[in-house]
Amino acid sequence: MLDPHRASRKPALLVLADGTTYRGWSFGAEGTTLGEVVFNTGMTGYQEVMTDPSYCGQIVTFTYPELGNTGINDLDSESDRPQIKGVIARNISRMPSNWRSQTPLPEYLKQHGIVAIYGIDTRALTRKIRSEGATNGGISTEIADPATLLAKVRAIPSMAGLNLAAVVTASEAYEWLEPTCDEWVYGEIEGDRNPTLTVVAIDFGVKRNILRRLASYGCRVIVLPAAATPEDILKHNPDGIFLSNGPGDPAAVTQGIATTKALLEQGKPMFGICLGHQILSLAMGSDTFKLKFGHRGLNQPCGLDRQVEITSQNHGFSVSADAINAEADFEITHLNLNDRTIAGIRHKTLPIFSVQYHPEASPGPHDADYLFGQFVTAMRQHAAQPEAI
Repeated sequence: MLDPHRASRKPALLVLADGTTYRGWSFGAEGTTLGEVVFNTGMTGYQEVMTDPSYCGQIVTFTYPELGNTGINDLDSESDRPQIKGVIARNISRMPSNWRSQTPLPEYLKQHGIVAIYGIDTRALTRKIRSEGATNGGISTEIADPATLLAKVRAIPSMAGLNLAAVVTASEAYEWLEPTCDEWVYGEIEGDRNPTLTVVAIDFGVKRNILRRLASYGCRVIVLPAAATPEDILKHNPDGIFLSNGPGDPAAVTQGIATTKALLEQGKPMFGICLGHQILSLAMGSDTFKLKFGHRGLNQPCGLDRQVEITSQNHGFSVSADAINAEADFEITHLNLNDRTIAGIRHKTLPIFSVQYHPEASPGPHDADYLFGQFVTAMRQHAAQPEAI
């Protein structure tokens, strides 16, 4: 079928840091955007990806061949706006077909100033990133000369060393009580809708669905900014502490690492997801390193001892296995079965654990939702002790 918008299409240019150039068409806001070009292999969930604070600073290539079929709705957003720097797609749908849709994808991107390009060979681009690694790049609807855009791309910093958690974190503390929407209910335990446990969540770029899952499991969640001190956290007398997901280089979140290290001495139940997992690992003396092209998709297998979970993942850094193996107090609980990188750890004696994937992910697999129940059980057991550590 001929594109009815063909006559009004506006050219767009994509340039990578090595000078590779792709020409396509704009379907978002006009302008120029720069960031790290990565790819996501999920067949669904583009709205979740675009609004996930963990994608701050990144231009996302979607490998699914057509984007926008289900439109955009208010309920599925993981934050109050798109967090990505730009979007790369093969084909797009301007006429969504879904009963929940409120806004077509192109209109949504324009409303929020997100530059996007379609009509390029996303398969070739993905293969290039897989073989050569994630790279900085830029999309522009106003710069037609590749050399001019390339100069701008080469002027921006690498993702390594960037503390982007400070960019996306909440500006002030707030309380979260909203559980998972009734339309999304899943899992054997849906929790007590009357909160009986207090969790302090340190916001390094938290997704709303994580907060919903904690609330659905009977938690009153107090969300604090990434710069919160141990004193800020402990004054709420939490039953447990949650370390959230987020963007950027975990080693650059120095205050969060120092705070987590101090909190370890309290012995309170602690649960970390993604960046929170990395920060916990760094706090107990491990190292992190940048992955070649990261893990971003909905079907990453993780496990150990012949038990496998299909997980949703989004990260570009990983924890060093050597440091974990050398640490007497922690042990590895999960490995990514594609590349054997660490996907989960736990303290051997204290109720402290973390995973390098997203057990709350929706859409996505629900194999790991039990981890929220595990966290709740740990908090209840810890609270029942005559003398808490």
